[in-house]
Amino acid sequence: AKTARLIDHLQGMMSAERIEKIDRNRRNRTRHITILLENIYQSQNASAVLRSSEAFGLQDVHIIDNSNSFSINPNVVRGSDKWLTIHRYFNSACPTSDAISSLRSNGFRIVATSPHVDGVALEDFDLTKGKVAVFFGNEHNGVSQTLLDQADEYLYIPMYGFTESFNISNSAAIILSNFSERVRKSSISWHLTEEEQEEIYFEWLQKSRMDADNIIKHYFETL
Repeated sequence: AKTARLIDHLQGMMSAERIEKIDRNRRNRTRHITILLENIYQSQNASAVLRSSEAFGLQDVHIIDNSNSFSINPNVVRGSDKWLTIHRYFNSACPTSDAISSLRSNGFRIVATSPHVDGVALEDFDLTKGKVAVFFGNEHNGVSQTLLDQADEYLYIPMYGFTESFNISNSAAIILSNFSERVRKSSISWHLTEEEQEEIYFEWLQKSRMDADNIIKHYFETL
């Protein structure tokens, strides 16, 4: 009840157009698909993937920092990262295994993207079998052997030229465009739960006001 009153209070300080946009986007969000970036070297590539993820309506992105520490490039993400829930894995013997265990325990199929193993072509991948976590490897070596050994399924984008692979940001955009469109046109239950939508709606209302902390503090002081 307290959160609902605070939501009403924040809404009263925003335009109808802004509220409508936040509401529309939360209803388009999905956790049926998520992605994971493993040990990315180039911050601009990974940042471009974050921007694509937000644009295609994903809520969560997972980042593994093994030997490379990823810093978001603000000139590339253009603020898109603040609408995402970002999970990071580091400071352990094997962050990749940690990520796999966490995602699998939450019902995700672990899908490795690689042109070097026998896998399923993008158009033939079955999205109806359950939630999907798509793993992308770094620019030089692709996904790690740890991931290849532990993945449930393998995915590749068909290519017809001399080039062996796409840039990671291009690969992610192609896959996310395909998966997002197919899921939304299917009978899959891809929406967030009402509870998740309310939680994100409240979070986004706060992020839409630079002075949200002061507004909330003043609100509780006047109760």
